[in-house]
Amino acid sequence: MRKIKFANGEFYHIYNRGVDKRQIFCVPEDLNRFLESMTAFNSITPVGSLHSYSFQDYQLSGRTAKLVNIVCYCLNPNHYHIVLEQLTDGGVSEFIKRLAGGYTFHFNTKYKRSGVLFQGKFKASHIDSNEYLLHVSSYVNLNNRVHRLSGRTAKSSWEEYMGTAKSLICKKDIILSQFKTKKEYKDFAESSLVDILERKQQSRDISDLLLE
Repeated sequence: MRKIKFANGEFYHIYNRGVDKRQIFCVPEDLNRFLESMTAFNSITPVGSLHSYSFQDYQLSGRTAKLVNIVCYCLNPNHYHIVLEQLTDGGVSEFIKRLAGGYTFHFNTKYKRSGVLFQGKFKASHIDSNEYLLHVSSYVNLNNRVHRLSGRTAKSSWEEYMGTAKSLICKKDIILSQFKTKKEYKDFAESSLVDILERKQQSRDISDLLLE
């Protein structure tokens, strides 16, 4: 039984990694597939698969009721972090169930494997204050820097926040509206990350979030 009960209007840090710490994003196309899934499956109306998800569906997706708001994310070779706001009852659990199931099916088909891809149930932390939300957004947006990753098999919403991304899936105004400029948030996030890493040795919770 999960200790956390998800509530509408509340924010949660969701994270998980590959079973046996295996790689779950092997090439850039895998990252793109996961991000497409984050858009396709974020709807109260069920979507069978991305194969049946047409361009028209993408156009309509912005006008249909969503399960969650995606605040920020980071996809690393063997794990992911996502910050979500639940919008509908059971939204977080349903969204992650669809996302993990759909991506696992795609991954297993592509790489000719079978069985589970992710390590058990996804992990979740309740973000119980606005200050915590701002700091977690910094940690997630810059998580690939934590692991000194860049390039082909790591991607975060940092580019969305800085205005340089082509695809936009995050409700970033939840964070950015609290800052005068993108640079002000950039300075805050980079400073916050330094503080988090300095404290991680003293905090079991933060250390666990590193998923190392």
